[in-house]
Amino acid sequence: MASFSSNEWKAVCAKFTNAQQLSDVESRTDPENDPFRSKYKARELLTEIYCSLKNFEAGDGEEHDDGETSEPEPTEEPLDGEKPVDLDAFSRGWSSDSRAGLRAARLAAVEYYLGVNHVDTEELSAGQEHLMNCMKHLGKCRVSSENVSLFIHVRNQLGILWAGRDETEKSQGFLETAESIYQRYMKENGSPPTDMTEYFCSEENQLTHQERTKKFELAYTHTLYYLAQVYQYFGENERAANYCYSTLQRQLQLNQFNPMEWALNAATLSQYYITKGQYMEGRHCLAAATVISGLAGEVPSEAAAQESEAERDRREQLKQKRSEIARCWIKYCLNLLRDAKKLLEDNIGELDTDRQDELRRARRREEEEEGRKQALLFGSEDTFDSIASVEEKVSYLFPLDFTEARAIFLVGQNYVNQAKEHFQMDGFVTDHIEILQDHSALFRALAFFEEDVERRCKMHKRRVDMLEPICNDLNSQYYLLIRRQLMFELAETYNEMMDLKLTLANRQEDSQSLDNHTIKKFNHLCSASAKYFQMFLDSLCSPEGKIPEHLEEDVLRPALVARFRVARLHSKLISSSPPVQLDNLNKALENYKYVVQYCEAHPEAAAAAETELELSKEMVGLLPLKINRLKARMATNN
Repeated sequence: MASFSSNEWKAVCAKFTNAQQLSDVESRTDPENDPFRSKYKARELLTEIYCSLKNFEAGDGEEHDDGETSEPEPTEEPLDGEKPVDLDAFSRGWSSDSRAGLRAARLAAVEYYLGVNHVDTEELSAGQEHLMNCMKHLGKCRVSSENVSLFIHVRNQLGILWAGRDETEKSQGFLETAESIYQRYMKENGSPPTDMTEYFCSEENQLTHQERTKKFELAYTHTLYYLAQVYQYFGENERAANYCYSTLQRQLQLNQFNPMEWALNAATLSQYYITKGQYMEGRHCLAAATVISGLAGEVPSEAAAQESEAERDRREQLKQKRSEIARCWIKYCLNLLRDAKKLLEDNIGELDTDRQDELRRARRREEEEEGRKQALLFGSEDTFDSIASVEEKVSYLFPLDFTEARAIFLVGQNYVNQAKEHFQMDGFVTDHIEILQDHSALFRALAFFEEDVERRCKMHKRRVDMLEPICNDLNSQYYLLIRRQLMFELAETYNEMMDLKLTLANRQEDSQSLDNHTIKKFNHLCSASAKYFQMFLDSLCSPEGKIPEHLEEDVLRPALVARFRVARLHSKLISSSPPVQLDNLNKALENYKYVVQYCEAHPEAAAAAETELELSKEMVGLLPLKINRLKARMATNN
């Protein structure tokens, strides 16, 4: 074997260093019309190194520790990505400090780099072939501190390659094998392992133990990162979340992360915990995201952005990503309010005071028992206090009264304003409207906790004021689905306001005692709600205005509910004119009949609106009697 001090070996090491420089540094500035120029040059050097290794070492034999030159049987490797790692891989095969073991490791390393090179240049089949050749060389060696890093790196790359081909099960096999190798190595050895780059550098340029550890741990962090995506693909959300958390925490510990990318990943992870009702963990993820995003620095000024394209791009990136984190905060506040409402409401949707007292007692007991321990803990000595400071600004506990709910609402509203700074109507129509819808939902959730009916009405009026202009200005040709959402929400909002006015009216002795102003207001709310429900129904018709014979599944329940509500609203309108009363009752009956007849013609639709169907059947039986009585009274008066 050529010695480390020989000129020939120095030439090999120089070529390897040059290949690394071309791949990692110079490739970033390759021209657009020749994007892989540096990669191709690096490939030529790696191929020369591979040939040199073969020539240098072919005459040395493949010697075992005991002096034997016969080639061992490869350990049973999971070449298809589906078998678990063979436990004998740690005890069977060439020793890494034997000539044969070192030769196999070096050849495997070059095959690995050639594989990565071909994948980078989008030649996936050739890349796969080189990576599998790397696996075959390693299959002759036992796992040790000299080669364990390469064992893991090659499986990470194969995991990425197969995932990119939508062969996720194969990807999972390689990545789980890499995980098993890391775990067993750390259990049985744990010393800082040799990095693959050290196969081709002089002794004085070997990495320190600290550098080796950092590179090795970073490789395993990548394993966890890719496994998180695999488990998410398979719907194993809890497992995916755990792996994502481990990845993020390790990136912080290793100080190997892009602040904005890390922050967005943490904010995204928060959404999983929020959907599971784990608001302490969700808040912690968001607080960490807020703090770490701050490490990316200040947003460049508009003046600086106009002078430099790089500053303009940075300004847009920072504004967008911080606005996306703000939107995750909005979801946190909104879901916390909504889940609290579900806990506190009675069977008619009002606040259950007995349940409220019960939850207050439960909270006091938990506080006396020192509360629940946090399952997650991000950060380092530099960031712990900052993260805790952000957490203290918003509770993770379910609000039990208006004061607590309002505190959460105000935090959510603050993030609404932050998000809208970037996601403006001009350029971000869909995002802007989604933020407005979340703002409206925050008001709706807060209104549940408000005891004063008039103040509740004002909150719903705020919702109307923010959504109605947008709904009326949007072009249905381009934003039909969004308009439908807004029509339905506006109809429901006016309907809620009408119900609140009805509550106030019911406190009077009878409708006759209502003054004209109150009746006018009540009728306005009824008519506005009916108008938007009807606009929604009209949007389902053909261009010729024909009502669809069959409602698609995504609009089935909304359409039946809209018909039912239109019927109910017409029957609620107050008028002293018998002809107007008759017209309103006939319109109500017509819409109740539609719900019944549609469900009779399409039996499968009944399950989508069981309550509305049952009440519609009842009203179809009762309203004709009421109509006939009114007609008789009108005939008598005439």
